[in-house]
Amino acid sequence: MKLPLRPELVGEVPYGAPQLHVPVQLNVNENPYGPSAAVIADIAESVAKAAADLNRYPDREFRDLRAELAAFLAQESSVAGLEVENLWAANGSNEVMLHLFQAFGGPGRTALTFTPSYSMYPEYARDTLTALETRPRREDFTIDVTRAAAQITELRPSLVLLTSPNNPTGTALELETIAEILEAAAEVPHGCLVVVDEAYAEFRRTETPSALELLARSPNLVVTRTMSKAFALAGARLGYLAASSQIVDALRLVRLPYHLSAITQAVARTALAHSDELLSAVAKLRKERDATVAWLEARGLKVAASDANFVYFSGFLDRHRVWQGLLDRGVLIRETGPDGWLRVSIGTPAEMRAFRRALVEVMEA
Repeated sequence: MKLPLRPELVGEVPYGAPQLHVPVQLNVNENPYGPSAAVIADIAESVAKAAADLNRYPDREFRDLRAELAAFLAQESSVAGLEVENLWAANGSNEVMLHLFQAFGGPGRTALTFTPSYSMYPEYARDTLTALETRPRREDFTIDVTRAAAQITELRPSLVLLTSPNNPTGTALELETIAEILEAAAEVPHGCLVVVDEAYAEFRRTETPSALELLARSPNLVVTRTMSKAFALAGARLGYLAASSQIVDALRLVRLPYHLSAITQAVARTALAHSDELLSAVAKLRKERDATVAWLEARGLKVAASDANFVYFSGFLDRHRVWQGLLDRGVLIRETGPDGWLRVSIGTPAEMRAFRRALVEVMEA
């Protein structure tokens, strides 16, 4: 049967990292430490209460959840002044980002990002008929802010996408870099939002600041977060952002009715109530990350500086052969970004020992 498929979708394949059942899964940056029995019990209780009213539509504005997200960010980043009206949430930060493209992108508009970066950005642009312009990062995966400002002046984008810590490299941006890009974006005649994707922010090193610190004085700034990574809630699908109330109101125009289910709201609110416990594994993962960086460097491999819960490394003529060799030994990592580079999520100590053992075998072979 002939389908009237949009031309830009012809030949495309759905996004997705390999989902393979292997002993050690270190390819999608999940938190390896799941919720405790006590947290699971509280989630089950909150879901049961929500289930009693599943014949009714959920709270469309989810103001209680937004208030609790604002309180969490204020505590986590010591940022004052965040109110319900400054927070938005959706089914994962992917949907949050799609809302931003729906509201501020579209035909005749441009988004700008700096590669390598998150591989879903081209899909948000494609799906909203937004032109996507990419410019390369430096060799160390930082951004040349002078060139970036000139590119913003030239392209006049509606959206500038900055990922910090960056995926797949783990590189964090300095506040000065973000601030200068915000200044350049503010000069775009029709307006330009700077979106800082902080999906891995909780894993950043203590000296690495959050872009939230710039929010009070930057009306064109959006900072996105997720509960999938540090909160170990990848299966719950809850992403969120902080921005001016005007930006949040614009997103309310494009969201689907009742887009955030009562069950999702209940799970997220319970997780926030247990944030101290759920985030307690972050310190362990940082320590394991730094040990992994040191180990890879000691073996003569090139490693990108990481503020995330993964490590990006290179030094292979045929990265796919290395990836396959690890998979043959029961370890799944990610083959992504420029040729020669591989990304490994940080797992438990036992999982990382299995990764190191398998990589030694593959390199020796």
